Amino acid sequence: MGIDIVGILNRRAALQLSGGVVCSSLFYGISPQAATGIETAAKPRIKIGQIGVGHAHATKLSVYRNSSDYEVVGIVEPDVELRKLAESQDTYRDLKWMTQEQLLNVAGLQAVLVETRVRDLLNVAEVCVASGKHIHLDKPAGESLSQFARILRLAASQKLMVQMGYMFRYNPAIVFLRKLLKDGWLGDVFEVHAVMSKDIDPETRRGLAEYPGGVMFELGGHITDLVIGVLGRPTNITAFPQHAHKIDDQLKDNMLAVFEYPHSCATLKSSAMEIGWLERRHLTVCGTKGTIHIQPLDNPSARLALSEPHGAYKAGYQDISFPKYVRYVDDAADMACVLRGEKENEFSYDHDLIVQTSLIQACGLTSDI
Repeated sequence: MGIDIVGILNRRAALQLSGGVVCSSLFYGISPQAATGIETAAKPRIKIGQIGVGHAHATKLSVYRNSSDYEVVGIVEPDVELRKLAESQDTYRDLKWMTQEQLLNVAGLQAVLVETRVRDLLNVAEVCVASGKHIHLDKPAGESLSQFARILRLAASQKLMVQMGYMFRYNPAIVFLRKLLKDGWLGDVFEVHAVMSKDIDPETRRGLAEYPGGVMFELGGHITDLVIGVLGRPTNITAFPQHAHKIDDQLKDNMLAVFEYPHSCATLKSSAMEIGWLERRHLTVCGTKGTIHIQPLDNPSARLALSEPHGAYKAGYQDISFPKYVRYVDDAADMACVLRGEKENEFSYDHDLIVQTSLIQACGLTSDI
């Protein structure tokens, strides 16, 4: 019989709320009001805008429009064709279209979602940070590691948040994994496996082929972020990039990377042609006292094996279910908590730089720093 973690989380949420300020990301998507029935005072809304609609995840703006934490003040897209397409989508309906300069000069603007085409992400991010704005930067963090490092240094000097758009940071199964690691239930981790693939159509493949990092550059940041979160900076990375499809677009579409550590290793796999890809995305973490296998990542469930019982969890294998995961809801909630000074950002500038450095190496590329 599987363990229903929702009730456990609700009970924990009630206890946490009684102890002080709580951010909604701690509820794995369950609001404090829903968890406890306690009414909380309305907080000032955070003024936020978005630059770009060209990124594949740009429609996440709807999460911020639907959040009581935010006031979306405007949207920017200089490309006429992209703007025309966006204007017909519900995500952008009735928003004020602006130039980049107009948005960055909105009185009280605190944060910007950077959702341009990948090739423009870092240039826009740098302008935003130089203007004193917190940013949510979508992935991957550009092709120039030196420019990304410069942006992080500039943000750190101003105590600005740079939140990367990695999809699984606030996934309830990943949050649960972090707790297992913190509490030592898995023991010493010696092995990690991660898969992040997709079945990509020919037209999209042609666009991705302009980046030498291939499908790992496009998708691999999500799982690189997870692996670095578990094991930290690798001592060595070996990449095995391959063009396997008969389509002659030269896209590196079948990629493997091995991350080496003094007492452990990790394998990361990404392909552009997997059937049933959404159901097979997974993360496995093996330690000397336990193993957890999370699959699928996008709508998570997990199998947990423990060498000894802990609380509600028995020794041996058990299935664990989680609340429905909606991308970016808890990212937005966590950013609001950080910007209001209610908590520290759990993902440091160093962490994000290590992730991007590792991703570039996992693609079989050399960095420019």
